[in-house]
Amino acid sequence: MPKRSQKHLKSDLALGEADTWIFDLDNTLYSSQCDLFAQIDQRMSHFVSEFLGVSYEEARATQKAYFAHYGTTLNGMMHHHGMDPHDFLNFVHDIDYSAIEGHPELKAALERLPGRKLIYTNGTVRHAERVIDRLGVHEHFEVIFDIVAADYEPKPNLRPYEKLITEQNIDPTRTAMVEDLAKNLAPAADLGMRTVLVQTHYHWSRTAADEDHVHHVAEDLADWLHMAMDHHGPDT
Repeated sequence: MPKRSQKHLKSDLALGEADTWIFDLDNTLYSSQCDLFAQIDQRMSHFVSEFLGVSYEEARATQKAYFAHYGTTLNGMMHHHGMDPHDFLNFVHDIDYSAIEGHPELKAALERLPGRKLIYTNGTVRHAERVIDRLGVHEHFEVIFDIVAADYEPKPNLRPYEKLITEQNIDPTRTAMVEDLAKNLAPAADLGMRTVLVQTHYHWSRTAADEDHVHHVAEDLADWLHMAMDHHGPDT
């Protein structure tokens, strides 16, 4: 993917002063070109089809409608059909992770970041662990806050952000959050965090870069983290 200039907006928090970094997982820590979500997306449709006893096409329409209204297919299925989430989550994350390769540049960038590093994902801990094991960065994350820990409330609902902050004793004004979905950065910005949008090959990632709650934009996460530390790090 061609590199573009990075966008920086004036913020009250210099990134080198952040004592907590919260990272999304999918399409953020690894490139969206791995296209893991295509596998998850198809398995969701298959699960909904079997669970509701409808065709794949009907299931897919239901899946997309629930995602649009509730933030996740899971949330809609639980709300309307009383579905137990565990079988669903295990099924949809039973995918081939081989597209993700070790990422020494990201590992080096994470080593430079000051403070704590956490993962906040609408997926599961098991899914996150498989991803960061493949990337070779597992040791850099002390907490994985997943959809189960969020009581199955997906981003960008505010309540799980508040729960994460409370449980982990996080000061939002000294925290940076990194995401590939701009809408998921809105609650973080409202709570006082600095936000970083990781652009993907999806068109909506680029059109969202000018949203007011997006403070920084990264074309390549590892490169951007190195640059941020070069400009704002404690060693400068």
